[in-house]
Amino acid sequence: MKLTIYRFLGTVFLLSFYTAVRAELVDITQVNDGGAVNAPGGLIGKSLEEQIGTGHGDETTFGSAVYLIKRDPARSIRRGRQLFQRKFTAGQGLGPRVNFHSTGDITQNRALGAGSADSCAACHGRPRGAAGFGGDVATRPDSRDAPHLFGLGLIEQLADEMTASLRRKRQATIDEAVRLGTPVTRRMSAKRIRFGSITAFPDGTVDTSSLDGVDADLRIKPFFHQGGTTSMREFIVGAFKDEMGMQAFDPILCAATDPANPVRVTSPAGFVYDPALDTFERPPVCDVTVDPDGDGVANEIDAAVLDHMEFYLLNYFKPATYRMTPRAQRGRDLMNTIRCTSCHVPDLTIRHDRRVADVETVYDRRNGIFNDLFATATTLFTVVDDGDQFPQLLPQENQFVVRNVYTDLKRHDLGPAFHEREYDGSLVREFVTEPLWGVGTTVPYGHDGRSINLDQVIRRHGGEAQRSRDAYVALSGSDRVAIRTFLQALVLFPPDDTASNLNPGNPGTQNPQDPSEHGSILLPVLFQIPSEGAE
Repeated sequence: MKLTIYRFLGTVFLLSFYTAVRAELVDITQVNDGGAVNAPGGLIGKSLEEQIGTGHGDETTFGSAVYLIKRDPARSIRRGRQLFQRKFTAGQGLGPRVNFHSTGDITQNRALGAGSADSCAACHGRPRGAAGFGGDVATRPDSRDAPHLFGLGLIEQLADEMTASLRRKRQATIDEAVRLGTPVTRRMSAKRIRFGSITAFPDGTVDTSSLDGVDADLRIKPFFHQGGTTSMREFIVGAFKDEMGMQAFDPILCAATDPANPVRVTSPAGFVYDPALDTFERPPVCDVTVDPDGDGVANEIDAAVLDHMEFYLLNYFKPATYRMTPRAQRGRDLMNTIRCTSCHVPDLTIRHDRRVADVETVYDRRNGIFNDLFATATTLFTVVDDGDQFPQLLPQENQFVVRNVYTDLKRHDLGPAFHEREYDGSLVREFVTEPLWGVGTTVPYGHDGRSINLDQVIRRHGGEAQRSRDAYVALSGSDRVAIRTFLQALVLFPPDDTASNLNPGNPGTQNPQDPSEHGSILLPVLFQIPSEGAE
């Protein structure tokens, strides 16, 4: 057993987050590899059925998704990453997107304008081999750019904790109004971000008309630009259906949305679905024998696939910070001066981090090889020996400061230049503050990709951001360049080409293009459970 190795290596736990790969991966059991499985950019070594294993399961079902998440999390993360990049086939249920002909009233079902993609990485695959950005879909008349997914698990956790904080304050306000027998008004804030106010009455009712940037249910929804989805798991299920035409059976969401008896349930990644507090989107199928799109394939996406992908995205890397020159540092200070940071809040703190590992990636001219970036991985798990042959490796759930995220996860009206048309002619006016980490890599800008550079997207701001926009325009040319220089230092990166404490490569190499020379966020397989063949 490799428990002693885990204890000895510590930060080396992330060993198997990645292998050197392209944006999308094909299955060696489905194609003739020509020896490529051992070459840079190799293939998936297990079939989809082998990756599913014994299914969803639990922490005592050997080979199940939950068993691996609890006892061999590195293997689950790597498997989720491969599922994210897997090219699915028609035989596995790929397509049609929504119904047999993908026709109908798009004003009632905007998914008719989605996909069709054959992998998650088809839309979220840049930089190479990353859960990054890319792709453009016509789910609105002006289209939508596919966002990067770096740091996605941190975003979900921040939103969930902010929601819980707001709801605790609402209940405290109700309790005070009942006790005093008079209306009580309280300002609402979470993680020092203000969301307007509420007034509670002695009969337990609440006036939410003065809330700002959040709905009356106080649920912060961080996914989709308009704030449409609560959790990564819902996002994954919806993307499989709308973009790939694959229906996922999910016992977690099916239980939480059961029309007859909805129950509170926790996903393997630790997100709590409580139907008494929130409304969740019901999966497209809650019976593994049903074939809703009539393509002859039932149970197209097994629950184990969702488990591994959710856990992978929970633990996915934060964006990197590139070279902080004096000009970039001045730009960061100027953003505060002109109050860009009143919405783009630089740092937010998670009270109980559910991840099992963290990777910090920064500019490092000495140790960085490809792109002059170097990543340092640390473990965030604790070992719990419960008598199983492989002890549980569970999140420590300590406090974690999310630095350089630059968002408040609040909805704002940025003026008519950002308003978005719907197919029925209505307008979406409010959008969640875009996290700026990674912004230096993700040109073009705006939720619709209509702004060609950072200067233009800043000048496009209006509405609640009008004063900051005007202050930016009033700066000297050199000061505006300083702000853009700082923003350009918030970057994404290709994990397979980024040297790390896990695989430092050969600093000073004259051949940084060679994967064996430039290092990566990678170690040879170091799972706790002995591997059977290629993963």
